Amino acid sequence: MSWVPRIRPSGDSALVVEFEERIDPAVSARVLDLDRGLAAAPPEGVLETLPTYRTLLVRFDPLRTDVAALEAELLSRAARARGDAAPGRLWRVPVAYGGAHGEDLDSVARARDMTAEDVVRIHSGTVYHVYMIGFVPGFTYLGGLDPRLHLSRRIDPRLKVPGGTISIGGQQAAVQSIAAPSGWHLLGRTPLRVFDMRRDPPFLIAPGDRVAFTPIDPATYDRLAERAERGEIVAEVEP
Repeated sequence: MSWVPRIRPSGDSALVVEFEERIDPAVSARVLDLDRGLAAAPPEGVLETLPTYRTLLVRFDPLRTDVAALEAELLSRAARARGDAAPGRLWRVPVAYGGAHGEDLDSVARARDMTAEDVVRIHSGTVYHVYMIGFVPGFTYLGGLDPRLHLSRRIDPRLKVPGGTISIGGQQAAVQSIAAPSGWHLLGRTPLRVFDMRRDPPFLIAPGDRVAFTPIDPATYDRLAERAERGEIVAEVEP
């Protein structure tokens, strides 16, 4: 039986369009297809859309919108949303693994009965799908983590983890955009700034994009960090 999108209210000025109850790139593609369609031709009163793993939040002005009509329009568009969109941009992100840049690398290796080199090889040998941006501005949630690196989050979360941290938690990988608390396992750090208010737009990576990690040494990290501080984008990108 095929899944039929449904609508749930979120307060008095937002609706949530739900797709399938699973995390999958094809489901994400349908969410993002609906998101792009609403951006290109927004119904009257729609203010903002926010994609997640399997849903799209649609904020609206209740004084400019007939909610029942908006629900019907969203369901109609969601039913036509496609899950076969071409992959987004591929970002090749430099990462210094282990040591001061990734203090949990060795403990992750022990927990998975492998070497730190194995963890780096597996982690950097994957092309990840960007499902969503959230938690804090620019925080990048990545799907596709190799099952050999699946690991429950830490039982003692840290109160502050620096921006640029590359981490894993459960079945997910992530790029932390700014300093913030985290219960994820820290594998490394990138000098790339995925969120920078000096840019327009400030968010570098978008849902639907792809991310691959390239190991670098600490000296290279320092050189790239100086360039990033000047506002340079220290990552390669392919259309």
